[in-house]
Amino acid sequence: MTIWLALVIRHVALLLLPMVMLLSPARAGVLDINLYPYLSDVETDSALTVNLASDLPAGWSYFGFINLYKQEGRGSLLENPGYYSEQNLRWRFHPESAFDLSFQHNFRSGSDNDRSRLGIRWRINDSALLGERLRAWHLRYSVTLHAKQWDRRPESVWQLEHSFRLDFPWLSDRLYLAGFIDHSFNESLPKGFPANPIVAEAQLGWRIRGGWYAVAEYRLNQYRRSDVNNLALGVEYRQPF
Repeated sequence: MTIWLALVIRHVALLLLPMVMLLSPARAGVLDINLYPYLSDVETDSALTVNLASDLPAGWSYFGFINLYKQEGRGSLLENPGYYSEQNLRWRFHPESAFDLSFQHNFRSGSDNDRSRLGIRWRINDSALLGERLRAWHLRYSVTLHAKQWDRRPESVWQLEHSFRLDFPWLSDRLYLAGFIDHSFNESLPKGFPANPIVAEAQLGWRIRGGWYAVAEYRLNQYRRSDVNNLALGVEYRQPF
């Protein structure tokens, strides 16, 4: 339990550290917590997720999350959880630009498997070419090219990360669909894995009351040898600030 508390404190601190910089009322962001008591096929999938996103001064912004999950053969989630944490720091280098310089760092369970990435993010909604059309569809979409990755792998891995949110005002302002698609390239993987694996999630949410939502999440993880697909059902609490 001591190890578990130390890990949680460490990674929640990493998520909440930028909040110290955000006490000015001029800053805007959102904190949301997701709990998934039901996992359809993979009980070692993420069962608790904490997300934090915020604007920062001088064109900077932050987004980070931590996933906690039960490790196979290592007790319950509360006894010895696994974790995956992603920290993103982005810089909009011109006020009218639709592009950000993006730095990402990943913390993961296990030893010697953390990694960092550097790339560029395209906020398509802010682009002159496609932004008006996406806004008319109530769709927010961005693509990040992580062109450089630093880790202990000998090959030069790179990644495309897609992020989206779709609202449905013609149906209900309570409903949304949001998620991501991570597509990695140039990895040397064991036989049986796809050449360029994808990890993706699509979350359908319905606001119950206030900041509380019921959520259903479809997950795809091609790094698993079996049970590539999974369905998670749970609740979300969302708090803008």
